[in-house]
Amino acid sequence: MLFFSEIYSILITTSADEKLKKFNLFYNDFKDNNISFDNHSDVQTLMTPSYIEFCSIVLPKEQKKRKYLDTIEGKKHLLHTITHIEYSAIDLALDACYRFRNMPLEFYQDWLEVADDEVRHFTMLRGLMDELGVKYGDFGVHTNLFEAMQKTPVLLERMAIVPRYLEANGLEQNPKIMEKLHSNPDEFNQKIIKALEVILDEEIDHVRKGDRWFKFECDRLGLDYQKTYFEILEKHYPGSTQKEQNLNFQARKEAGFSCDELKTLSKKTDCK
Repeated sequence: MLFFSEIYSILITTSADEKLKKFNLFYNDFKDNNISFDNHSDVQTLMTPSYIEFCSIVLPKEQKKRKYLDTIEGKKHLLHTITHIEYSAIDLALDACYRFRNMPLEFYQDWLEVADDEVRHFTMLRGLMDELGVKYGDFGVHTNLFEAMQKTPVLLERMAIVPRYLEANGLEQNPKIMEKLHSNPDEFNQKIIKALEVILDEEIDHVRKGDRWFKFECDRLGLDYQKTYFEILEKHYPGSTQKEQNLNFQARKEAGFSCDELKTLSKKTDCK
């Protein structure tokens, strides 16, 4: 089986069930060393997200707010939003494997591990949605993560923006959602909390992998980690390094962020 050709085939698969099935077969072959790297194949750019055939695209401001987690409707919208993030993250991890060629084997191992985690997260959340009688695609979704993928075709920027910025933001958002769920402590919310605990723990590892390969590329290019990271953030998300942020210092330090970075981003004088 040819590595990049098969990854691309999985990426453009427009059925969620088929995508997961194809990935699982591919990943088993990869772990069994039944894969050849076809570095000669051209890199294609995805023009539309793979979920476009079964999801209605809306602007982020048009999405239903998930304030009322003591209602079935609120739970449905919350789960659908998170499930969409996890599904999008499958493609982001696969695209990293597909797009960036001639990298050390460990790079592909890392991002296939991330894709495998995201597949498991998606499956877990979809199971919870099934219990509520809602399916992925029943509500409108945004394309923020797909757009981030399109805007970062260069390894250095991809590692800075996707794992080290967008996924790192989940290290703060996830605990906030869990806190809201704890304030509405019914039996089903406890199930959601357990799922989010798994996701949070594994998100730290995903950000750490992004940190590893961001610094790998900085070292290769002779660039300063912090200066380069902030420059890339400001390029894609102007003002993101200027505002005060309430960060999950412990999780971010575990994921590879330096104290200087955390102090700059949080506008605090220490990183405790």
